[in-house]
Amino acid sequence: MVTLIILAILVPLIPALWLYIHDERQNEHSVLKNYPLLGRFRYIVEKTGPEFRQYLFHNDREGKPFNRKEFEYVNKAGKYNTRMMGYGAERDFTEDGWYLVNDMFPVQAEEIRIDQSEPIKTKLYDIEKEQLFKRKEHRFDSELDPVYLHDDDCVILGEHTVDHPFRLKGLIGQSAMSFGSLGDHAITALSKGLGRAGGTWMNTGEGSVSPYHLKGDVDIIMQISPGLFGVRTKDGEFSWEAFRDQASREQIKAFELKLAQGAKTRGGHVDGKKVTEEIAEIRKVEPGIDIDSPNRFPGIDTPAQLLHFLSDLRASGGKPVGMKIVAGNEQQVERLVSAMVEEDIVPDFLTVDGGEGGTGASYYALAYSVGLPAFSAIPMVDDMLKKYGIRRRTKIIASGKLLTPDKITMALALGADLINIARGFMMSVGCIMSQVCHKNTCPVGVATTDAELQQALVIEEKNYRVTNYLISLRQGLFDLAAVAGLDSPTKFTREHIVYHSDFRKVINEEDGAGR
Repeated sequence: MVTLIILAILVPLIPALWLYIHDERQNEHSVLKNYPLLGRFRYIVEKTGPEFRQYLFHNDREGKPFNRKEFEYVNKAGKYNTRMMGYGAERDFTEDGWYLVNDMFPVQAEEIRIDQSEPIKTKLYDIEKEQLFKRKEHRFDSELDPVYLHDDDCVILGEHTVDHPFRLKGLIGQSAMSFGSLGDHAITALSKGLGRAGGTWMNTGEGSVSPYHLKGDVDIIMQISPGLFGVRTKDGEFSWEAFRDQASREQIKAFELKLAQGAKTRGGHVDGKKVTEEIAEIRKVEPGIDIDSPNRFPGIDTPAQLLHFLSDLRASGGKPVGMKIVAGNEQQVERLVSAMVEEDIVPDFLTVDGGEGGTGASYYALAYSVGLPAFSAIPMVDDMLKKYGIRRRTKIIASGKLLTPDKITMALALGADLINIARGFMMSVGCIMSQVCHKNTCPVGVATTDAELQQALVIEEKNYRVTNYLISLRQGLFDLAAVAGLDSPTKFTREHIVYHSDFRKVINEEDGAGR
C-alpha cells in the first residue's frame, strides 16, 4: 500500500521535474526560463484560448470573423432548413448600422413572382428529444420548393456579347474556392449540393477545374488568375489551346479574370504541404512546392491591356468573361471604368470582393488593412458604372461575409446584381472556423488535402446541407422582398436601405450617405 502511494506521488512528479529542468535550461522562451512550470501552463492556456473564447467567453454576436448567431444560422439552415428564432434579436439597436426599409403594405404570398416548378428531393433532420446531456434526432427524406426566380427576372451574363450567355435562375452562388485550398471531399459535397439546388453556380477559384468540381450537375465559372493554372503551358505561359478546351466544356458557363480578392490583394498562395501530385497535375506545377501566383497578369500593365485580353478570351471561348476586383478608392475604380468606355470593352460581370473577404492563406497586413469593405465598395462601383453610362452593360457580383439573407439583401440594395458566398458554404459542409486553413490541419476535413482528416467529411451527408442552406437563403430573400413591398428580390434598390448613424438620425443610402 505504501509502495502504491509513493508511486502515485512519483509518477506525476517525474515528468514535471523533467519539464522544470528542461525549461529552466532552454534559452528560447524567457517566461519558461524564469517560471518553468507556471510558464508552461501559460502556454497551454494561450494555445487553447481561441477555442475557449469561441465557445465560452464570446457572447452570441461578438465572435469574428463570424459570430455564433451567424454560424448557428448556417448550420440550422443546412441541417433543418429552418430560419426561426425565439424571443427577440440580440442586436444592439443603438449602434450605427444598416437597416432594410419595410413597406407599410407588404406584398402577399400569391403576388410574389417566383418559380416553384419542381420540388427538390433532399434530406433533413428532425430533433426528437434534446436535453442537457442527451440529444436524439433522425434524418428523413424531404422535398423543398426550389425558390427560383421567375423567368422574366432571370439574370443573364453576356446577353449581348457572346454566343452562349449564362442565364441564372437564382441570385446566390459559390464564391471562388480552389481544389487544393479545399480538399476533394469538400469540393465534391459542394458540387453535388449546389447541383441539386439548381439555379446557381460554382466558382472554381484560381486552382483550375478539378474532377471534383464536376461531380455534381452544377454550372461552373472558371477563374483564371495571374498564375494561369489550367490554361498554361509547362513553362507557365498562357495557352490559347488549353483555354479553348476549357471553354468547350458544357458545364463551364463563364470565366473570371482574378485581379485580386478581399483578404489578399496580391497573387494567391497555396502551402506546399497541400500541393499533392493530383493538384500539381491539374495546375501544371511541381508537387510539394509552395504555389505563389504573380501579383498581376504577366505582360498586362494597364486597364486597356487587361480589357483587350478579356475581349480576346470572350471572342475565342464564346462565353461570358468578367473580372474580380477589390476597390481601393474612387480614383482606382474610375481608371478601370473609364478605360472600358475608351476601349468600348465592358466585362460581362464585375465581381466586387470586400476587404473583409476570406482566404485559405494570406498575410496579416493584407487581410486586415487593404481594400474597402463590401458595403463601401459595391455602391462605389455601381455609381462609377452609372456615371460613365455603362451600368446596363454589365452585372455586379458582390462578396464579403454575405452569408445571411439580410446581408445579401443589403448588398443587392446597394447595387449588386448577384451574390457570391464562400465561408457560408464551407460551414455548410462542416467548417467550425478553427482558422487553420493555411496549415493543412483542418480538424473537420474541409480546408485540407490530408486523406485521413478528410474522412470526417462524409460527402453523402454534407452535400444535402449545402442544398438546404442555399434554398433557405433564397427563401429568406423572397420573404424580405415581400416585406419591402417587392414581388422579386431582383428589384431591391437604394431606396430600400438606410443607415442608422445614431439614436435619432437615419440616412437614406439613396442620397449618397453612409459610404
